[in-house]
Parts: sequence; structure tokens; C-alpha cells
Amino acid sequence: MIRETLDAGSKFAAVYITPGMGCRFQTRRDTDIDVVSDTQESVATDEELALTAPYWIKLERTITGFNAYYSSNGTTWQAMAWNPQTVSMNSTVYIGLALSAHNANATCEAQYSNVRTTGTVSGNWTSQDIGIESNSPEPLYVAVSNTAGTPAVVVHNDANAATTDIWTEWVIPLQAFADQGIAMINVDRIAIGLGTKGNITTPGGSGKMYFDDIRLYRPRDAAE
Repeated sequence: MIRETLDAGSKFAAVYITPGMGCRFQTRRDTDIDVVSDTQESVATDEELALTAPYWIKLERTITGFNAYYSSNGTTWQAMAWNPQTVSMNSTVYIGLALSAHNANATCEAQYSNVRTTGTVSGNWTSQDIGIESNSPEPLYVAVSNTAGTPAVVVHNDANAATTDIWTEWVIPLQAFADQGIAMINVDRIAIGLGTKGNITTPGGSGKMYFDDIRLYRPRDAAE
């Protein structure tokens, strides 16, 4: 898929290979309008509709729009019958590997291999939900406490901290805890959590996170 933006209603062009609905070519020709496809416009060939995953697919950006292709070997490409599609986009766009379950209550999984890009492409691959309002990440927090009193909680200032996929350092000034009444010379527990501390009645998402080098440093004197 190639999108102009990461907004839900962005213009895009996409070619899909599916388990049971063939090879499909789909676009949104302008922002926030309905999506159209080769099957809706009765252009998809019988061969395209009969294809099943795994298969090779390719999306090509041209000066005025996009062309889609499929291949059995990744070398000899067959142009799709709906080519070309005119979709005007900014010079800078997003290239991605799209996946949808078409069912809000179902989990979908896909495996990609031999992914290649050509032209001027920059940046690292990242994960991005498109148009799933209920899938916003929970805030990341750290709580410290002692045997008495209420724990002091500091929430990460990046609302998307829980979704980062690279090692990232988070430095919290000890004063942020001391201001909440915690005596920093008497800390016996450090907790890391997601969401709102104390709220364990509302189910959340699932996943895996890694934490390391958790340290508590004494503030340096001004004279040092």
C-alpha cells in the first residue's frame, strides 16, 4: 500500500493477495471519499480472482498514478487489468504492508517475505494502526513507594511510549517523586505499568515489553 498520509481517510493505492478473494487492486482517489476496487468496477479478470496466497505482488507509482502487478516467481510480472489508476498524491508518501481482518472481533495474521523497494525511500519500518480509534496505546508510568503512604506516580510524557520498537532511555528526575511526598531515602518498591494505576478491572490489549537497566541514582551535589 502507498498512502499520502497515515490518517484513516487518506488517499491510497494498494494491491492485495488474499487467501480466498484473489489478487485485488484498490484505491481511494481523494481524501475521505469511498474506496473503489477492480472488482467493484467489474474489471478484475477470472485469473486475478482465482489467485491465492502466497504470491508475488507489486505496486508501482507513476507520474500520474499507480499500476499493480502480480507474479508467480517475482521475475515475470503480469499487469493487472485495472491499470493505470490516476491518484494524485504529494511527492512524499508512505509505503507500507497492509493487513486487515475485515472483522473488528477477529485477529488477522500475515507473513511477508522478499520485500523490496526502489527509488528514493528513507526511514525505518514501523507498525501503525489506521483508523482504529479503540486501539490507542495505554500510557506508560513508573510508581515508587515505601511501606507507608500513597505511591508516587510519574507518567511518560510521550502518549505513544508503549509502542516504541527501539531501545529508548527514560530519565525521571527524583524530584518528580519527592514532590508527591515520597521520601527518596526510604523507597522499597518500584513498579512499571501501563494504563491507569489501580485500575485492573478494564481489560486492555496484549503484547510484550522489555525493560532493562532500571536504576535509582542519588542526585549529585551542586559542588560536584
